[in-house]
Amino acid sequence: MGCWAEPFELASPVRSFASFKGQKNFTGEYWAATSRTQVGYESWVERDAAMALDFDPAVVALSSQPFRLTWTDGERERGHTPDYFVRLRDGTGVVVDVRPEDLVDEDTAEVFAFTARVCEEVGWQFRHVGDLHQPYRVNLRWLSRYRHGRCYHAPSADRLREVFAEPLPLLAGAEQVGDRLAVLPVLYYLLWQQELTADLVTAPLGTDTLVRLASGGCP
Repeated sequence: MGCWAEPFELASPVRSFASFKGQKNFTGEYWAATSRTQVGYESWVERDAAMALDFDPAVVALSSQPFRLTWTDGERERGHTPDYFVRLRDGTGVVVDVRPEDLVDEDTAEVFAFTARVCEEVGWQFRHVGDLHQPYRVNLRWLSRYRHGRCYHAPSADRLREVFAEPLPLLAGAEQVGDRLAVLPVLYYLLWQQELTADLVTAPLGTDTLVRLASGGCP
């Protein structure tokens, strides 16, 4: 079962994403800057998971609903379509299922356990992802607005790398480069690219958030 190198990160969804009046979940497509492709989701939790994968520097490509597993547990036929397939920079394949922890019942846990065993057999990893914690979720949602290359401006980016060679408050550093309305989108783009770093976990990004050049960056 040597499936580990198959390009499932390029696969089209094996089923459609339903959208109808009155439905309780939200479906849509997320544009992944990593692979420059549209990735489907069936809930805000899945959308946030796709966003976090897109932000992960180890990820080079991802796809949604990439394949369907079918099996029998001795009593009934079972089936499961994982939410995402991810290709890592080192070539590893990762299957991702998204479900808040409080919604993982016994039946779901059995499905995830079977999926994890299949992944192990073919040389993939398996991840179960739940809700992103705030304020990390809020910060990623904000930075994701600036993930597109149109937010990059080389002269401003070069100056930002110089200015933030040592930690500075976000707004004070941006204003050293130029007009904040022009500079902040570039700053947020570099944060999304992780050329600049800041604490995204313990508090929402703000004017006083300390920002610095990432380790290994070139001021």
